[in-house]
Amino acid sequence: MIHGNGGSINSFENNIPYFSKKYKVIVADSRSQGKSKDEGDSLSFEMMADDDAALLDALHIDSAYVLGWSDGGINALLLAMRHPEKVIKLASTGANLWPDSTAIISSLWKDEKVTYDSSKNKRLTTEAEKNDRKLFLLDWFQPNIPLSALHEIKCPSLIIGGDHDLIKIEHTTLIYQNIPRAYLWIVPDSGHGTLIEHKDEFNKKVDDFFTYPFHRR
Repeated sequence: MIHGNGGSINSFENNIPYFSKKYKVIVADSRSQGKSKDEGDSLSFEMMADDDAALLDALHIDSAYVLGWSDGGINALLLAMRHPEKVIKLASTGANLWPDSTAIISSLWKDEKVTYDSSKNKRLTTEAEKNDRKLFLLDWFQPNIPLSALHEIKCPSLIIGGDHDLIKIEHTTLIYQNIPRAYLWIVPDSGHGTLIEHKDEFNKKVDDFFTYPFHRR
């Protein structure tokens, strides 16, 4: 399970108990987040996807079912692209491929632009400020994944978004359409936190996807 920007393994508190009854659940705080540290001055999604692959290697796990939320959903997609042998199936909710207003709802993009414009010349004095800035810039400038790159994802994929998500439905649909073996689930009456707002349905739907063979519909 891979959490979103600024989050931690606590993001999955509604999901870990359910899945741990059937699976060995692996959760980790991504670099610069939660209890994980990073001394670098910048981050990339590719870097974090490679971290996830290295974690599986360190645990002597050949491959896994992968669930990612928000930035973690991006990491899940990149993990399947960069390390296809590591991913049996993936479920990605609330992911985007690029960071502009064609992917993100306009109100959020405008808010982030205000934040960027007002803080780009601000002097950062504490480590916490520098870390927060690094995480903000990650989402402001990234990801930059072309649709054609999704064709490299060979594992079955479940692409999820809320019908009131921060990621536009049209963008989530584009992701689904460009993965060769994918299902699409737009969750009714849901914002960005599909796995929180509809935890019971979410857990069962993802579990069913992991359990049953993929069939083209």
